[in-house]
Amino acid sequence: MSPTVDAPEVRVGEAEGHSAYLLFADDSGEPAGFTLFFPYDEDGEAQRIFPHTVVKDEFGGHGLASVLVKEALDASIAEGFTIVALCPYIKTWLKKHPDYAQHTVEPNRGHIDTVSQAVKSSR
Repeated sequence: MSPTVDAPEVRVGEAEGHSAYLLFADDSGEPAGFTLFFPYDEDGEAQRIFPHTVVKDEFGGHGLASVLVKEALDASIAEGFTIVALCPYIKTWLKKHPDYAQHTVEPNRGHIDTVSQAVKSSR
């Protein structure tokens, strides 16, 4: 069965040359959106940095960004990662879902530098 805006699918893949959770909401085979992620280790704690989330304009207004973020964060937590939100959308989403607070840490300079270096090296 093909994904739809009412029953989207989230899969791990690649976007903008980096690891990402991809959201599919039609039968085109093209992602309707994505959230990038980068692994990070801080003193033995496995963390996953989320710097950027996008849903294409034509798929806006269906709550797809929320579906994408929830599935990405749930999967990351289930895999043992602590969440680091750099993305403004995810930061706002987390404020609305305080039950995720125990699985998050505040971003620090190391997180920002990791993302910056990864983006620079992919250009």
